[in-house]
Amino acid sequence: MRIVVDTSTIIAVVAGEAEKARLIELTKDATIVVPPSIDWEVGNAFSAMLKRSRITLEQAIEAIEVYQEISLEIVEIDLKEAVKLAGKHNIYAYDAYILRCAIEHNLPLISLDQNMIEIAEQEGIQVLKV
Repeated sequence: MRIVVDTSTIIAVVAGEAEKARLIELTKDATIVVPPSIDWEVGNAFSAMLKRSRITLEQAIEAIEVYQEISLEIVEIDLKEAVKLAGKHNIYAYDAYILRCAIEHNLPLISLDQNMIEIAEQEGIQVLKV
């Protein structure tokens, strides 16, 4: 099975958040599919946590090392369609990239972001519940 995951899902796993066990269960034996922007999204998430003093630099580096061990299938998306989707729903492009990934490859999505889930459902994307 192939599944699209968003940054909130990846961060929850690598940072050991409460949902980690359930997320691992949902993705066990699955191919994790993501757009090419995922590395930058993950880097941005950790830099935001550093800026807010939620984690130390050492913790960020350790989490990134864990992230880099995750096997990901990087797939292309249509940038123009992603920007249209971002405009339609008034969301950031990074969120639209994830949604377009699921739409273009007809794959289910896992997210911890309630707004992302609601938009995914509006767009006809199957959302796997955490």
